[in-house]
Amino acid sequence: MMGKVSRESRLNAAFVMVADTLTADYDVVDLLHTLAKVCTEIVSARAGGLMLVDGGGHLQIVASTSESAEVVEILQLAAGAGPCLDCFAAGEQISVSDLAASGGQWPAFREAALRQGFLAVHCIPMRLRGDTIGAMSLFRTSLGALSRRDGAAAQALADVATIGILQERVAAHAQLVSEQLRRALESRVVIEQAKGAISQGNGTSMDESFALLRRYARNHNLTIRAVAADVTDRSLSVHALADASRCASL
Repeated sequence: MMGKVSRESRLNAAFVMVADTLTADYDVVDLLHTLAKVCTEIVSARAGGLMLVDGGGHLQIVASTSESAEVVEILQLAAGAGPCLDCFAAGEQISVSDLAASGGQWPAFREAALRQGFLAVHCIPMRLRGDTIGAMSLFRTSLGALSRRDGAAAQALADVATIGILQERVAAHAQLVSEQLRRALESRVVIEQAKGAISQGNGTSMDESFALLRRYARNHNLTIRAVAADVTDRSLSVHALADASRCASL
């Protein structure tokens, strides 16, 4: 079991990582991927994903710790009819300690999750006061509910990221929320296209392709979406991106 000092150190590092992403001109996609990653690690989950609500009131995937088709499928099912949707609707955490014993709820989601070896799922709302803008799902390969302290830690990290997205310090609050969410959701589409091009051109997996995009963006002080757009319009070749990213990691 993780010791007290070790746990506190990991939590401190997680908050620093999320806070560091919130620069004056931060990349919202990078922020949400960072949030999903650190929360997955803190609660010892195997995978995690984050959904935001679009203009039509539907949850859309924005970030995931894995870009594999199987995990993306599970997240899509969760957003359509699953604990993540229920978490968003209620604005409260939902912890499913044993998916196999969850009765007749969310049959398509439950079967897909169990097929990939996920036995429990825990959902955290992205909320600030009366605003709930999305939800995060954390998948475990072991049975059991999320402990109170793990739930509190994940919620605190989600709250920090939500504040960053909403940016209450800006006067035009409603307009800002709409714009930030629209940008995040549109970014996902461009990034998906770029990942496909990189994967096809370099023979890399979707996870590896996203990692190349993210590394290139950070190394060149660009947003992930901007790099993805350059890849899709071919102003940045997939081979040049891969070479630059790999050289920078040496």
